Amino acid sequence: MGTDLHELLRSLRVWDVELPSFDPAGAPPAPLPLFTEWFAQAVAAGQTEPHTMSLATADEDGLPDVRIVMLHGADADGWAFASHTTSRKGRQLATRPYAALEFYWPAQGRQIRLRGPVTVAPPEEGRADLHARSTGALAAALVGRQSEVLGSVEELALASDAAWERAGREPDATAPTWTLYRLQPEEVEFFQGDAQRRHVRLVYRRTGTDWHTELLWP
Repeated sequence: MGTDLHELLRSLRVWDVELPSFDPAGAPPAPLPLFTEWFAQAVAAGQTEPHTMSLATADEDGLPDVRIVMLHGADADGWAFASHTTSRKGRQLATRPYAALEFYWPAQGRQIRLRGPVTVAPPEEGRADLHARSTGALAAALVGRQSEVLGSVEELALASDAAWERAGREPDATAPTWTLYRLQPEEVEFFQGDAQRRHVRLVYRRTGTDWHTELLWP
């Protein structure tokens, strides 16, 4: 017999762990320090891959797209991620340089959502970021052709083997289309789940160089 999806969904429970409290009255005046604190707490709580996040973009017709990417850093210049300019997300960002990010850390019932314009980092920063990562990351970047139609898994294996060999032989090899992007948030929301569904939602909105905060109904 096949799986009863609806029955399976009804059997699941959300946040079957002790959730931390969050008092928004003690939040800092800007979102980056709070993000850094929550990120460190997610790591300490054993959250799997806390540096992965959803990246939402839109194509030239305004149709949405979303995928999981890795956070490469967060500072005053924005939240950084990387991709090929020739990939689907790269082409979409070239057309509509605005995006949204979301982190979800179920180990603590927390979400962080950001949205804002996206800029391209200087090429030298992109190269430095790539070469600071693993050999596997470099090999993947050297394979390239992200989002193009693939003829077979054997074709991928051949290209990957060649890229791994080159990455090991040339650790400073460049991947011309590999690009570091930065999202400079105009809005950041921190969501703390609550077992009684009294979720806390604190949103930061940028006004010029300053931030102001509001609470939202869950």
